[in-house]
Amino acid sequence: MTIRQKLEVIQERLGLTQTKLAQRFGVSFAAFNSWWTGKAVPRPKMRIAIEELYLEVTGQKVIPREKLDAKKKALLQKSSAHTSVIEEILNNPDIRDQIILKLTYNSNSIEGNTLTEPDTAAVLFENVALPNKSLTEQLEAKNHQTALNYLFDHILKGGATSEALVLKLHSILMNGVRADAGSYRNHAVRITGVNLPTANHMKVPVLIPEVMARAAGQNSDVIAASAGVHSRFEQIHPFSDGNGRIGRLLMNAMLLKVNLAPAIIKQQKKQLYYGYLYKAQTAGDQSQLEDFLCDAVMDGFKILERKDIE
Repeated sequence: MTIRQKLEVIQERLGLTQTKLAQRFGVSFAAFNSWWTGKAVPRPKMRIAIEELYLEVTGQKVIPREKLDAKKKALLQKSSAHTSVIEEILNNPDIRDQIILKLTYNSNSIEGNTLTEPDTAAVLFENVALPNKSLTEQLEAKNHQTALNYLFDHILKGGATSEALVLKLHSILMNGVRADAGSYRNHAVRITGVNLPTANHMKVPVLIPEVMARAAGQNSDVIAASAGVHSRFEQIHPFSDGNGRIGRLLMNAMLLKVNLAPAIIKQQKKQLYYGYLYKAQTAGDQSQLEDFLCDAVMDGFKILERKDIE
């Protein structure tokens, strides 16, 4: 592949503008643009940096165990600085609203919802009806907000991370959107864009309790456990629709249970997220997904600390 082709893949997977990508490499926009147009060739050190980032975003790079362990340790240190993450979210309206906005906008957008972040904020907090957007998309936003509020209260009360919780969240998320809200699918489905077999619908009621047993268990490494639960849940694909959103809600339930911030998986990193998830499901290597989740949880902590996230 040419330098330009690798840079295009990197840009797509990271969801960055050329200006932001230039900053990522520590060079001026003019220098980066000269690589892009083929007017100049990066120096050997920059070619190595481009190759390493290309391998990382395409899921070909092995994450060193010490690097991943250091990120997990940093998250535990963040957690110890917060007496109760869930109470902090619920007792501070500005933090609660920002968490709900970021999770709702990004999770819905990953699934194709076209509401912008300002659109989503207007629907969630101002009860505005947007004439240029579909009612279904606006209902999806409100339903996701309701599901999050239910989840927060559930965690605060010490509720179980159970199959009943998953079905309840789906009934809320799909209320008024699908007739089968709160019920498992009764037909075959395919995951668009990947060659990944999903579970036979007749086996779903047996498989999901097995996944939930792991989700509710005592996990010494919750990042590894949540990555494993998430990848397995998505491969089973228990519902006709809403699997990604429910899977991310479940993952955040696991994180909040152990006093970690919710993972903010950004829509602009959708391709990166999907690539790491697929690698975990097909290659038995979830190290990159774990690394990605560590960064997403750190963004959640930034919101708790009232810091901006890119």
